[in-house]
Amino acid sequence: MTALAKLFRTTAFKIVAAYLLIFSLFAVGVVFYLARHTQQLVVSQITETVDLEVPASSEIVLEGYVNLDELRTEGPFGDHTGFYSLEDLYPVFHVTCVTHRKDPIYATTIVGKPPQEDAYMGKAVERIFLPLMKLTIPELVDINLPIEGVFHNLMIVSIKKSYSGQARKVMNAVWSLGQAMFTKCILVVDEDVNVQDIAEVTLKVLNHIDPERDIQFTLGPVDSLDHASRLPNYGSKMGIDATRKWPSEGFNRPWPDEILMDEKTKAVVDGKWRALAKELGIE
Repeated sequence: MTALAKLFRTTAFKIVAAYLLIFSLFAVGVVFYLARHTQQLVVSQITETVDLEVPASSEIVLEGYVNLDELRTEGPFGDHTGFYSLEDLYPVFHVTCVTHRKDPIYATTIVGKPPQEDAYMGKAVERIFLPLMKLTIPELVDINLPIEGVFHNLMIVSIKKSYSGQARKVMNAVWSLGQAMFTKCILVVDEDVNVQDIAEVTLKVLNHIDPERDIQFTLGPVDSLDHASRLPNYGSKMGIDATRKWPSEGFNRPWPDEILMDEKTKAVVDGKWRALAKELGIE
């Protein structure tokens, strides 16, 4: 196996571990897909102190135990949010044995104010797991987790809207998915909005919302690194319905058409620019 293939195999495990998939067998299946080769699960011959199954292709295995009533102070650490995470109490892992493959790869990354290395891992997660999200939320068209939103502070979602209140249904569905439950702000837009174009999203969202009507707040679990929440791991989240409003949603005014240039006019303008460029000698 090449060094690159070995590194990708190792990274596949870390992507799945970070996403906190609900079903362990499903998580293993995702690893199969990402790594594109069979990951054998066996009762490892190198496990010395813990009777658990580990992937046969593991690079490094840390064996040990956690006492549920034992916490120790950790932090502060410079984190991917761009701030130093606050000092807090966390569980303690007692290492009883360390085993590894010959010449193992220890994969790590540097975090800090975005963008850092982990930002692009997060964008990979966004693309890889969009098809899986669509299995649960079929009206999803696309999502964007802006790097500056550090992946749990902002999700922009486009949907194919087919019934009243659907945007709010989608918000709550997202908040029910694994680590997506930590998403602080969700913007929902119509399917014709390119969520990867922040300028277009800004234009459409700010024009389409009535703040009192279209913004909802809810309470629930938040990311441990959220230093603004009222309590550690618990706080509020915001959803914004920036879809076009229908009469069945209580909106009875006309909805205006967007100013768009037709293709014939675009062709004429493009032709004039080309002719002008040639005339000025700046082709």
